[in-house]
Amino acid sequence: MRIDYDEVQKVITALCDGETDEVALMATVVCELHHADDRFDWTGFYRVTEPELMKIGPYQGGHGCLVIPFARGVCGAAARTGEVQLVDDVEEFAGHIACSTSTRSEVVLPVYTGAGKLLGVLDIDSDQPNAFTQADADGLTVVLDTVFGVLH
Repeated sequence: MRIDYDEVQKVITALCDGETDEVALMATVVCELHHADDRFDWTGFYRVTEPELMKIGPYQGGHGCLVIPFARGVCGAAARTGEVQLVDDVEEFAGHIACSTSTRSEVVLPVYTGAGKLLGVLDIDSDQPNAFTQADADGLTVVLDTVFGVLH
């Protein structure tokens, strides 16, 4: 099954209406996204907890890395640059952090509040190579902006 971003956005928006707690929002977003697409093997947030450092937040799937510095890995690159990372083959990404040996590709998006504060990143891993496209990045960006863009 492939995700219908318009439908998922409607569901997530309804579920998150009026909620301002970042962790509650992350948990809801992760649950809905993870179960909406068979490609999503691991879906989770890494939260900025101190300068240049993220710790694992709500997630679905197997164990994730507990701590990721901005200087390392795909998640670190998204946090450091503020740009979406689309990685077709994690083996070809210099400095990739192998939290799971089954991960073949991933998409990572920075998550900002409406005031421009970096909350962390959304990391979605797949056990399939070349699993994600720009359409995924675009659809996920809309979901994240809708949910977290109202926070200050």
